[in-house]
Amino acid sequence: MMRLGAIFLLLSSSGCSVRAFATNSLANAISGTSTVYASDGDPELVREAVPFGLKTMEQILDEQPRHVGLLMALARGFVQYSYAFVQQEADFAEDKEMGRAQRLRLRARKLYLRARDYGLRGLEAAHPGLRAGLIDGKSSLAVTVKEDVPLLYWTGVAWSLAVANGKDEMKLVGDLPTIEAVMARALALDESWGAGAIHEFYVAYDGGRGANEGGGPERARAHLDRALALAQNKKLGPLVSYAEAVSVTRQDRAEFRRLLEQVLAVDLDAVPSERLVNTLAQARARWLLSRVDELFAE
Repeated sequence: MMRLGAIFLLLSSSGCSVRAFATNSLANAISGTSTVYASDGDPELVREAVPFGLKTMEQILDEQPRHVGLLMALARGFVQYSYAFVQQEADFAEDKEMGRAQRLRLRARKLYLRARDYGLRGLEAAHPGLRAGLIDGKSSLAVTVKEDVPLLYWTGVAWSLAVANGKDEMKLVGDLPTIEAVMARALALDESWGAGAIHEFYVAYDGGRGANEGGGPERARAHLDRALALAQNKKLGPLVSYAEAVSVTRQDRAEFRRLLEQVLAVDLDAVPSERLVNTLAQARARWLLSRVDELFAE
C-alpha cells in the first residue's frame, strides 16, 4: 500500500490522459480481492495498516469517481474496519466505560454510512438512477444482476449496521424495508456468494427478529446451517452470531456455552485463509462467555 501511495503521488504530476489511464489501472489493481489481511493473525497490525489503505483508495477515487470496483472495495473496507475495530471495541467497553462506548458507536455509525454511500455510488455507476430510487423507495432492484451481489451485500450490511448503531435515529430505522430488499435481492441472485456471507448476515438479522416479523430461531438456524455448509465449516462467525442472537433470546445457556466453547476450541492456524476473521470471532466468543451471568437470568 505504501508503494501504491507513492506511485499515486508521482502520477499526480503526469499529463491528464496518461494520469487517467494510470490511475484507472491502479484502481483496478488496488480494488482487487486480496488475502493478505484475511490470513493475518495479528488484528492490531491490521488495525494500524487498514486506514492508510482506505485513504489511498479515496485519493485514487478522486481521479476515478465512477470506478465500480474501487467503490465496492471502499464499501467493503470501511464496513470491515468499523465492525472489527470500532464497533467491537464499543461493545467491549460498554459495561465499564459507557461514555467511551457511546463515542465509539457514533464513530462506527458514521463509518458505516460512509461505506453505505460508497456502495450506493457503485450501484449508481453500474445502474444509473438506482441510487436515488433506493433512497426514496421508488427504484426497483430488478435491474441488478449477479455481478452486483458484492455491492448489494456490502451496501446492505453497512446500512443495517448503521441502523444497529443508531437506533435513536428514526430516519435510519425507517430505511429497514430498503435494507431488507437489498439483502433479499443479493440472496436471490447468488446465495452462495462469499462462502455463505449472505446467509451469515441473516443468522444475526433473523435471529434478532420475531417470527411475526419474518425472522425467528427456525429461520436463523436454517441460515446458520447453510452458512456453515457453504463455508465448509471454516468460518467461526456464524456460530458466534447464532449464540448471541438466538441462544440469548431463548435463554438457552447450555447451547450458548456449547457453541462458544466450540468456537474457542478451533485451531486458528488450521484455516489460514480465515485466520483474521476467526481470531476476531474467538475474541468476541471470550467476551460473550465472560458475560454469561449478565445475559442469562438463571
